[in-house]
Amino acid sequence: MAETQMLMERLEKSVIRLESLFSDSHRSIGMECGAVNGVNGGVAPYVEAFDRLLNGSVAEFLRNSKILEGDVKLHAEMVRAAFQAQRAFLLSVSQYQEPQESEMAVLLKPISDKIQEIQTFRERNRGSKMFNHLSAVSESIPALGWITVSPKPGPYVKEMNDAATFYTNRVLKDYKNSDLRHVDWVKSYLNIWTELQAYIKEHHTTGLTWSKTGPTASTASVLSTLTSGQCFPPPSPPPLPPGPPPVFDTESGKDEATTSRSALFAQLNQGEAITKGLRHVSDDQKTHKNPNLRAQGPPVRSPTKSHTPSPTSPKNSPQQIHSPLLELEGKKWRVEYQEDKNDLVITDTELKQVAYIFKCNKSTLQMKGKINSITIDNCRKFGLVFDNVVGIVEVINSRDIQIQVMGKVPTISINKTEGCHIYLSEDSLDCEIVSAKSSEMNILIPLNGDYKEFPVPEQFKTAWDGSKLVTEPAEIVG
Repeated sequence: MAETQMLMERLEKSVIRLESLFSDSHRSIGMECGAVNGVNGGVAPYVEAFDRLLNGSVAEFLRNSKILEGDVKLHAEMVRAAFQAQRAFLLSVSQYQEPQESEMAVLLKPISDKIQEIQTFRERNRGSKMFNHLSAVSESIPALGWITVSPKPGPYVKEMNDAATFYTNRVLKDYKNSDLRHVDWVKSYLNIWTELQAYIKEHHTTGLTWSKTGPTASTASVLSTLTSGQCFPPPSPPPLPPGPPPVFDTESGKDEATTSRSALFAQLNQGEAITKGLRHVSDDQKTHKNPNLRAQGPPVRSPTKSHTPSPTSPKNSPQQIHSPLLELEGKKWRVEYQEDKNDLVITDTELKQVAYIFKCNKSTLQMKGKINSITIDNCRKFGLVFDNVVGIVEVINSRDIQIQVMGKVPTISINKTEGCHIYLSEDSLDCEIVSAKSSEMNILIPLNGDYKEFPVPEQFKTAWDGSKLVTEPAEIVG
């Protein structure tokens, strides 16, 4: 009997040891590929550091967004997916050598798609009570394009962060004295970009560096690794009683992120939508308009100064053709893709309605009656004449805009726009003009049956008066 007991104990010890070895073999395989139960094991230090950012500031932002619920919560989930896709790209950078340019455009597309999804969600919800929240995220999420910027990606992220503050300041103004949950949301969101800048400074100061070993990255090799969740198939398990569950089963959300591979701004192959973030180049910087530049050879673009990085994409990608649109969708008038139309008129307006004017060029629109708000986005050489607006008229990412107020409007906002002339009426002289990152703005005031033009200051001087900073327009004497 004692001998039988000893045999049983030895058998149990052997089983426990075999189970332990089997578990360790699974764990080591998962670590080689950088995922153990969705948590990093043996991965590159900069991938581990990125995971700390995900588990820290990004996770806090998700928690605060969940508290606010609604559109903000849904938008935050899209942000989470975009960061997970970027994590997947960083993992591939640590394991593969740099791919050919033709492959890079395809590898960049998944993050580009996530960014486009985030920005489209904002455009489709312009009537949301949380529109400023959505705009803060939409305007700054292109910061994930830092992976295509070299040699200094950090300043690019800061520029995107600055774009977010235009809208987060509005959130703070609306809620700082009434609902501190929104204040916490703003702090947590801006903290993401602050920590990302610190992460880039520590690990990618001059841009991404692909692995010097391993195979050359390609669409097939990278995606197969990511979708499998491991580098090599696990060994067949020995015939043992059920042991621990496979250590490398990743969460479904993690699978989605790793399936989508890589970085940004293959958005170029999505047509004109990519141009929303590009900065205007003046005539003296254009080679075809400045003979001196042609003599110097091709211009060298500074990625850290551009508003959006442009990774490789097919040069002959056809531009998407959009049909002109002028219709009432629910409570929103949509005026989109109008070209060379100077007879656009909307007469059947109501106080609860808003108007969104998008990518209209060389056209003029007249809006009669009283409406809640009007937004002009990504338009060129566009004229707007309206009677009354009870909320705000916004001009965003546009150029050469003329606005004539026939009745009253309390506020006109101009953001990232070059060239905006506003003709005020006698009844709208108390209108407030709010501008940011804009130039060539002029307000025309009716005087003695004519209009007198007053430029909006673009340059300011700030001085310390002994107790506080005092800022005032700078007068240039020349």
